[in-house]
Parts: sequence; structure tokens; C-alpha cells
Amino acid sequence: MLDIKFVRENPELVKENIRKKFQDYKLPLVDEVIELDEKNRSAKLKGDELRSKRNSLSSTIGALMKEGKTVEAENIKSQVASINEELVENEKLEESYANEIKLRMMKIPNIIHESVPIGEDDSKNVEVQKFGEPVVPNYEIPYHTEIMENVNGIDLDSARRVAGNGFYYLMGDIARLHSAVISYARDFMIDKGFTYCIPPFMIRSDVVTGVMSFEEMDAMMYKIEGEDLYLIGTSEHSMIGKFKDQILKKENLPYTMTSYSPCFRKEKGAHGIEERGIYRIHQFEKQEMIVVCEPEQSYEWYDKMWSYTVELFRSMDIPVRTLECCSGDLADLKAKSVDVEAWSPRQQKYFEVGSCSNLTDAQSRRLGIRIKGEKGNYYAHTLNNTVVAPPRMLIALLENNYCEDGSIRIPKVLKPYMGGKEVIKRSN
Repeated sequence: MLDIKFVRENPELVKENIRKKFQDYKLPLVDEVIELDEKNRSAKLKGDELRSKRNSLSSTIGALMKEGKTVEAENIKSQVASINEELVENEKLEESYANEIKLRMMKIPNIIHESVPIGEDDSKNVEVQKFGEPVVPNYEIPYHTEIMENVNGIDLDSARRVAGNGFYYLMGDIARLHSAVISYARDFMIDKGFTYCIPPFMIRSDVVTGVMSFEEMDAMMYKIEGEDLYLIGTSEHSMIGKFKDQILKKENLPYTMTSYSPCFRKEKGAHGIEERGIYRIHQFEKQEMIVVCEPEQSYEWYDKMWSYTVELFRSMDIPVRTLECCSGDLADLKAKSVDVEAWSPRQQKYFEVGSCSNLTDAQSRRLGIRIKGEKGNYYAHTLNNTVVAPPRMLIALLENNYCEDGSIRIPKVLKPYMGGKEVIKRSN
């Protein structure tokens, strides 16, 4: 959410930013916010004047009562009562204006960074850099679920009977490999100086609306019926929520945290759910990282964070590339975002395995996350990034380590988490 003062003083800049995001239908919101803000400030001024007049009259009543002029005092008391009634109505008006302003401000997108490429959708995202040499072996690589099935590592049929499409049972060495990736990612981030965290897996609605747009909320979140709780779609939401309504001490910044959690997503929309695969699913596990920092440090942390994901994947000999997200592909709270994509030798193309985003102060403004400054409090900057999400990570790992005989090599860094095992052998 933007600063109302910024919108008031820079309406054309805010509108141009909306145009860059190809959301022209939101342009009227800017003028509506400015008009409502003017009315709200007038109402506040009127409220201040009424309270000042009431205080003055109350002092007069006290003086008159001391002088024994009760009739005059009673007349003024009726004026105070009338002012009180007017104040009640005025405060209702202030509250109404404030709610209408917030409703619109929550829909106006964050100001994108000047370096963000302009484009309508993800087809206009721009490749930044490749890391590692993509390899296509001279033998066929099966679909990822077939690789797993050949080592008795997945049971999709049973999962469909139990929960429907978008779920799976991971079994045996594949389940162990999944856990190995999570454990390795956890230790990798701890070694980078991040504090390990296991957060709540459910969050309240005021946290949900603080960390994401209404569109994302509708497309992603599962609501717990009868309670003000939602299942998290990613642990960054509950980790950032930890700082809600807090005033942070400068000396404690930055807060750098890495978390494990299961994640639950509707996956509502055009992508749908793959019948056979585990690329888009309703339930998965993930290692995430977040940073809460001083505003001037956020882009330095942004570059560090996505580079950690690249380093993690390269430590497992998986080729990756970074892709700069264009303006139309940025969620409303994001000022800048980069996707990390892993190489798929089967498809001979890259696919998304993680995303790093700087939300500047848009998220902290919604959640009330401030830093105590010498000349007043100000909003922190927040960032988030995927360390690793094993379902997609497993696809990349399996394809890039698949051998012609159907076995799967285990990367060196994962062997300690696999009891020293070096290969998963084909079982049929």
C-alpha cells in the first residue's frame, strides 16, 4: 500500500505506474482516493474545531458554576450536548471516509523499480543470466512421475482416491530425497546467517490482507470454515506477520529468517492442476527466506537473496537462470522480482523453481511494521524468496541426475542426508 501523502502529491506518477502495469481499469481509483482524502481531512478539521469549541465551553461552564450562575451554565451545557451529537456523526463520517480510502489504496499497485522491464505478461520477462551449462543426454529422459514410479517413489492413484487430483504419496527413497533437500536447504540458509523458524501454518485474515493482494488471496488461500483462519500458501506470510504492528529497534535490524512449512494452495485459474505431475499441486513443503530491513538496504538484500537460491541449485549441479519479471507479471505489492528457473533436460527448456521479491514498504505499511527513528518512526522494507520447494526441485534434480539405466545419482551435498547413499536404483 502506498503512502496517501505520496498519492496526493504525485497523482500522475501513480497513474503512470498503473499504466505500466497494464491495469488501466484502476486509474479512477487515484482520483477517487484524492477526493475522499480531501473530504476526510475536512471532516477531521471540523472534528478538531468541534472538540476545541467543546473544551472552551466546558471551561466556561466550570467558571459559571463557581460564580453560581447555574442558568447560564445549563444553557451552555445544552450547546455542549449538541456538539457531542455532531461529533458522533462527524466521527462516523471520518471512519467511513477512512474505510473507503483504504479499500481503494489496497488496490493501487506499489511503485515498480525503474529497472523493471515493461510488458503485459510473463511472456515479456527478460533473461538476466545463466549459471551452469545446460546438458541434454543422448538418451531419453522419462516424465518425472515415471522416473519416480520406476523406483517405487510415488503413488498418485492412492492419493486421488484419498484426496483427489493435486495430491501425492511420496514413498521410499524419493520421500527421503525430498526430506534431504529440505534439510540441506535449512542448513544452507543457517550457514548464511539466517535464523531458522517453524511458523504457524494458519494465519488470520488481517495478516492475509496485509501480505497479499485481494486477487492473490482469492486464487490461493484455503479458508477454515467458521474461523478467522486461513491455511498458508507460503511461510513468508506468517513470518512477515510475526512483525505486525511492531516498532522495531534499528540496532536489531536486519531480521533475516528462514522457515520450513507445508504450503496449501487452491491453484485456481488458468494453470490448473496437472493430472500426472507434481509441478502444480494443492499441498507441498518449502524452505523460504524473508528479510525485514532498513529501506536503503533492501536492494542489496534483494541481490543477496536470489543469489543464495542460485548457489543452492548450483551446489547440486543443476543449471539455472534468472529471469527479470516484467511490470505486468508483478503482483501489486512487488516493486521488483526475479524468478530462478532450473534446466529441464527432458523438455530442453527452463522452468520456475523460485521467486525473489522486494516489496519495499508496501507490505509493512499494510501491516504496521515500523522502525523507531531519531526523528520519528518510519516503515521497514520487506523481502521474500524461495530457498527451495521440493516438488519442483525434485523434478529438476531427477531429470538432471537421471542415468540411462533408470537409476538416479544423488548429488554430493545431499549424501549425508541420505545416509551416505550415492544412487537410487531402478526397482523394475
